[in-house]
Amino acid sequence: MRILLLAAVAVLATGCQADVTGQAEPTGFVVKDGTVLRFRPVLAEVPPGPATGSATERQSADPATQQAAAQAFDCAQGQPDPLDGRDDPALPLISCDRALGTKYVLGPGFLSGADVSRVDAAPDPRTGRSVINLSFTAKGAKTWAEWTGQNVGKQVAMVLKSRVLTAPTVQSAITGGETQITGQFTLPEARQLARDIAGG
Repeated sequence: MRILLLAAVAVLATGCQADVTGQAEPTGFVVKDGTVLRFRPVLAEVPPGPATGSATERQSADPATQQAAAQAFDCAQGQPDPLDGRDDPALPLISCDRALGTKYVLGPGFLSGADVSRVDAAPDPRTGRSVINLSFTAKGAKTWAEWTGQNVGKQVAMVLKSRVLTAPTVQSAITGGETQITGQFTLPEARQLARDIAGG
């Protein structure tokens, strides 16, 4: 599933697209705990597959150790994450999207939930597709604009308690503090993702 990040006119793409069901009211959420949500650059994607051992050293800066930990990491749904939000944002992280089974090698965090002021989901009036809208604080908007401007075409992971919620692709520099995530999901799915980004 490919997801895209967009600004008011620029977007994040997620590859999930579905019918909008006619529910037009956006559902907005405020981030509950800014310390458990982190934005991390995607350094590499590892295709879904069975775990090959014990995933130790999930926060190593060594590329060979990162690949070994990614291969060994069990991404199955229902499995508890030993880190469960205790990852160090200053270090790389091996994580996964449990819904898709995709494993990721992620760089250090550069934004947190404290930099997000609001998240909501609604149908896009221009396309009819369901989108997730993120509003950043003034400080967060500045960092986000700088990072997206330098990373067009790359993925960014939104990580809640060490687990990847979504890893959209940046389509353009995103200025102004407003961002959209687009993809092939239903409105209930978009609302659930917005709720998850806000911390549940």
